Amino acid sequence: MLKTYFLKNFNYLEKWFQNQLKFLSIINTEWQLYNGTVLQQPQLPFTSTPPQPALFPSKLRSSTTMQATQFAVFHPSPLDPLRRPPSTAGSLFPTYNAKQPKKHPFTISSSASASTVSAPKRETDPKKRVVITGMGLVSVFGNDVNAYYEKLLAGESGITLIDRFDASKFPTRFGGQIRDFKSEGYIDGKNDRRLDDCLRYCIVAGKKALENADLGVGRLDKIDKVRAGVLVGTGMGGLTVFSDGVQALIEKGHRKITPFFIPYAITNMASALLAIDLGLMGPNYSISTACATSNYCFYAAANHIRRGEADIMVAGGTEAAIIPIGLGGFVACRALSQRNDDPKTASRPWDKDRDGFVMGEGAGILVMESLDHAMKRDAPIIAEYLGGAVNCDAYHMTDPRADGLGVSSCIQSALEDAGVSPEEVNYINAHATSTIVGDLAEVNAIKKVFKNTSEIKMNATKSMIGHCLGAAGGLEAIATVKAIMTGWLHPTINQFNPEPAVEFETVANKKQQHEVNVAVSNSFGFGGHNSVVAFSAFKP
Repeated sequence: MLKTYFLKNFNYLEKWFQNQLKFLSIINTEWQLYNGTVLQQPQLPFTSTPPQPALFPSKLRSSTTMQATQFAVFHPSPLDPLRRPPSTAGSLFPTYNAKQPKKHPFTISSSASASTVSAPKRETDPKKRVVITGMGLVSVFGNDVNAYYEKLLAGESGITLIDRFDASKFPTRFGGQIRDFKSEGYIDGKNDRRLDDCLRYCIVAGKKALENADLGVGRLDKIDKVRAGVLVGTGMGGLTVFSDGVQALIEKGHRKITPFFIPYAITNMASALLAIDLGLMGPNYSISTACATSNYCFYAAANHIRRGEADIMVAGGTEAAIIPIGLGGFVACRALSQRNDDPKTASRPWDKDRDGFVMGEGAGILVMESLDHAMKRDAPIIAEYLGGAVNCDAYHMTDPRADGLGVSSCIQSALEDAGVSPEEVNYINAHATSTIVGDLAEVNAIKKVFKNTSEIKMNATKSMIGHCLGAAGGLEAIATVKAIMTGWLHPTINQFNPEPAVEFETVANKKQQHEVNVAVSNSFGFGGHNSVVAFSAFKP
């Protein structure tokens, strides 16, 4: 009886193993057609553990690559495991024409001229083309977009010692702290006293953006509010309200917690309050992807318009985390610069002596609108959103991937969504936080997409305003659009000892005149969140 049992199970395992060999044979054939590489097959005899087929050629077996691709059984491209090649309908595996040359989206000829590169097709449907009709912000340089950009062009640093609270015991005692913020005319006095700064910044920046779009008081009723949405994200939410609530609970008990504790702390309330105030009934929510938040919001907002779900989206990011728990948290992460003796030179992206990022705060919001809707209401069109992309490194909570695959593939996807070839891009507003690892990781990823960097200029807004976390992409998008509008790029300040590996024109220390063709703005966040958006001047 026992012998029969073992023979029965052995026959089952033998049949299972034969099926695996057939399975691998199919994969092997597909791989040979696509890449000319033979898969390694398991060898007899098998052990008590069912054999695990080696699904990747040996040239892919670095520990980093295997970690990223160990589950990507159906993604055979060794250069691009995050993107599935086109497949034949109804077939489990894609089929490839062996006579066709292999196409690797990250391989771009450095010698190719604009005349020999066929640019991807851009969107032409006016109902799907997305234009920027308004911009609004709250920043360390004030609440006016033009004044903000003038300060950036002048290379002025907004980084100072923190005086909002006693920071003397912290190893980092400076940041891009907003002072003398005024909300008169935008928030009533009663609510202004209650609201977390994160919410106040959003409401003021959002209303200013709508004013800039010719949708201020008295004109907003002329649009269909059911088709106007709000998508403003934040990385940290109402951190002051949250911190005060926890302190009240510990010191005085639960009865002393304000009833506004939950509503003002949650991340969706910025979008909600702005919509409630203005009566905007379209898509409304928030996205929280750390420092990539704003670009995620732009990307999602544009897609609502492209899908016909909204005519107008008010989108961007807001943040107010320069409080003891916010500063202390980033100190604990060992992410911040400690250049307390000279705060204005502390944020120095791509400089050999950089020692961490500098906290900032504020809000940056765009009014995004379908071209069709904007033209019907004769809106002031200031730029065009061409496209974007989001993805994840899937690697580490705080460190970027060493091979840059997540960032490079995100840039490539953004260009594809925008209908733009890499050769058309000549300006990058980089994420560039002034961290030791992050700055070069971003540059290395950019080089994978843009093989010829001689025509590209790249700068870092954070060198002057600090890292505004969830609002960073919003404030940097405004800087990017202003560069397109004015033909001037703001400098990257504090470039004293540049990293030789950067190999880009970083607009070091002094503004430069530059006619922007296509601009790309990068934002990346803790958790491996990557986001890239592309803008250009509007051309009918």
